[in-house]
Amino acid sequence: MINRIWNIAKTQAHLSKVLSEELGISPILAQVLLNRGIDKPLQAERFLKADATMFLDPKDLPDISKAVARIKAAVKNKNKVMIFGDYDVDGITSVALLESFLKGLGLSVIHYLPHRIKEGYGLNRAAVKTAKSKGIKLFITVDCGTNSFEEVAELQKAGIDVIVTDHHEQSSDKLPAAVAVINPKRRDSKYGFRELSGVGVVYKFLQALSGQALQDELDLACLGTIADVVPLTDENRIITKQGLEQLSNTKRPGLLALIEQSSLKKRPFTTTAVSYILCPRLNANGRMDSAETSLELILSDSMPRATELAKLTNTNNQQRQKVEERILQEAQDLIQREVNFKEHCVIVLGNEGWHQGVLGIVASKLADRFYRPTILLSLSDGMCKGSCRSIKNFHIFQALLECEKLLSNFGGHSHAAGILIHRDKIKEFKEAINLIARKKLTVEDFYPTVEADMELRFADINEALIQELELMEPFGTGNPEAVFYTPNLKLKSKPQILNRDTLKFWVTDGEFTYPAVGFRMSDLAEALVCADAFDMLYTPSIDGWQGRNAVQLEIKDIRPRRK
Repeated sequence: MINRIWNIAKTQAHLSKVLSEELGISPILAQVLLNRGIDKPLQAERFLKADATMFLDPKDLPDISKAVARIKAAVKNKNKVMIFGDYDVDGITSVALLESFLKGLGLSVIHYLPHRIKEGYGLNRAAVKTAKSKGIKLFITVDCGTNSFEEVAELQKAGIDVIVTDHHEQSSDKLPAAVAVINPKRRDSKYGFRELSGVGVVYKFLQALSGQALQDELDLACLGTIADVVPLTDENRIITKQGLEQLSNTKRPGLLALIEQSSLKKRPFTTTAVSYILCPRLNANGRMDSAETSLELILSDSMPRATELAKLTNTNNQQRQKVEERILQEAQDLIQREVNFKEHCVIVLGNEGWHQGVLGIVASKLADRFYRPTILLSLSDGMCKGSCRSIKNFHIFQALLECEKLLSNFGGHSHAAGILIHRDKIKEFKEAINLIARKKLTVEDFYPTVEADMELRFADINEALIQELELMEPFGTGNPEAVFYTPNLKLKSKPQILNRDTLKFWVTDGEFTYPAVGFRMSDLAEALVCADAFDMLYTPSIDGWQGRNAVQLEIKDIRPRRK
């Protein structure tokens, strides 16, 4: 395991006491809220409540009134509408939400999902050609379009109005010549929250169109928001918290069938369950074949057909896992042979025949494992496609902007991006992006940081505390689970190695004893046995396995002590 920096937050006793007394919560939960930047009672109350009354006014989004007016004109004039999306869960749920809503207004709507391998991300000429041939009068992008200048201009030239809905960063000061560009990340945007997902932007657009909160649509908005790993704060927190409840009661045959096939029917709907069970399956269709399968599944109103599609989705996910595992092993072998971590701040690897559909997942795993920005390329004789994943202090999109002369195309966010590059340019690109990284990153940046909320005594751990900490759900980026620090602990039992490198043992502070479990931490067993004592970072939880309902500690990191 990579050595990690422990950052234990300083206890703010006075503010903690104020929040505790005002809200009737424990000082421990109050401190956790303070660590999330929530330091006022009203702010804390809003955070914990996170209901639909707290949504921001969608009318404050840039160009939203123009877009609403154009939709109303489309309804009046019976315009044919085409929606262009993306092949990931955020894009698919965006298309599904918008298409269903517009059809409900009586509009004639078709959609276009690009093929991940054949077409790649973003608005393309094939879609423009299709729009022209189908007599489309209004073209709407979801989860893309902010930087599609040529394609939007071509559509407008053909007499087709364009509405862009997107959440990606601008690559320049310009905006495409669309009727409306709805994007909270526009450089001139005054909207109160920048971090909406693509489906979050669509959801706000539909709120503006309907003048309602749209409770029934939150299941899909929640799926796309969790899948896109946006910060689960502010409006994303509301969408996710309310959406998880809606998802657990969804009436959509496609989602019901997928939940059944995923063995989630009797399990609680959490961000973890959605992000590790539902979203990978919905993404698998686009990775291994066509995202149309996932979109048809979500839009299906027939349970037999939905069940058929859900089974196909499961099969594609199993195939995805096999391909991913093979590429991960091949990439790790290449790292051993080709990467010198003293020189290479960024891992850049390429191989013939790597399946482009899983490169992002593998790049993410390698970035986590080696804690280096990682770029994987599927090599061919000419243009090569690649996926980039980054670490905390390296903005990959900005770095790609500095290398744009070497790239044929690129797009993305601070920590994830996609590129298109000619094979002849790869060596120069590798040198350039490593030079940028060497200038921007320090030695400390290559050590991941584990944030801990406070030092905690074992005497303070009980079911009541754990239930109170659950008020912080849903957890995710921007709102992680609470992590606590307890020093000078001792083993109370011999460590066991369970399935999937899981480490399990009993731990004591001399007065209280709890079971502790560490996933993928089996390599720490020997060090624990040899240590006189150890310090531990952990999250207390309830182990509900087989109706047990006992307190256990989920280990985040361990530091052995020796005399």
